[in-house]
Amino acid sequence: MKIIYDFGACDGGNIPYYLLKSDLVIAIEANPSLVERIKQKFEKEIIQKKLIVLNYLISNKIGKNQEDFFVHKTNHYLSRTNPDENKINNFNKIKLKSKKAIDIIKEFGEPYYIKIDIEGQDHLILKDLFLSKIKPPYISAEAHKIEVFTILSALGEYESFKLVIGTDVHKKYKDHKIKTKNDFLKYSFPLHSAGPFGNDIDGPWLTVNNLFKPLSYLETGWVDIHCSNIDEADPLYKPSAEVKVISENNKISGVKIIPKI
Repeated sequence: MKIIYDFGACDGGNIPYYLLKSDLVIAIEANPSLVERIKQKFEKEIIQKKLIVLNYLISNKIGKNQEDFFVHKTNHYLSRTNPDENKINNFNKIKLKSKKAIDIIKEFGEPYYIKIDIEGQDHLILKDLFLSKIKPPYISAEAHKIEVFTILSALGEYESFKLVIGTDVHKKYKDHKIKTKNDFLKYSFPLHSAGPFGNDIDGPWLTVNNLFKPLSYLETGWVDIHCSNIDEADPLYKPSAEVKVISENNKISGVKIIPKI
């Protein structure tokens, strides 16, 4: 049975794709209003027991079952557990039930793919998973911190990597060929979705050493690092880069190096 865990499901933009790729999707989201939106949108799939939606704040804090969560007043994508003090007035603080990721996985079963996007807390969840010997065939996490990469390669012991740049997912992966459980079809990923995973991502798998260069160009932020322990990396594949000129009011303000991956 293929189970996909979507930690940080947001408004459910990833769920239709994950349903095509698995037997069961476990969607975990902290924001209660987004959880209700997902439940309404996917009522049929929930009844059919293809989708389970959980309203938890994912946390590693032992002994706590409720924690503070900050819901952004105008942009739910910015909701988080630890907003900057100078931006605190942009959020409403609520109390939420919290749960460890490993406990959810123990309850529902062995993962085929885990997607993690928990606004800066990804590295903590990854560490907890790997120390608990949970290392699925496919996993991805948003690279807000360099610790994400080091934990994936060191504690996770993954050796094959791909990158997905969040800002252009809806453009790069429009009418994109994906493999479903039984066939192939064309699928368009919506804006703000996490995009494809595994071999649905364009290009060969990168080695640890060959991932350094494109990752350094991109720095950190809205970039997902994808890993596999069942696909072999191509040691000869070294991504190239292109220079993009940045202009404002018809004046060149700088350049940006963008990796071709």
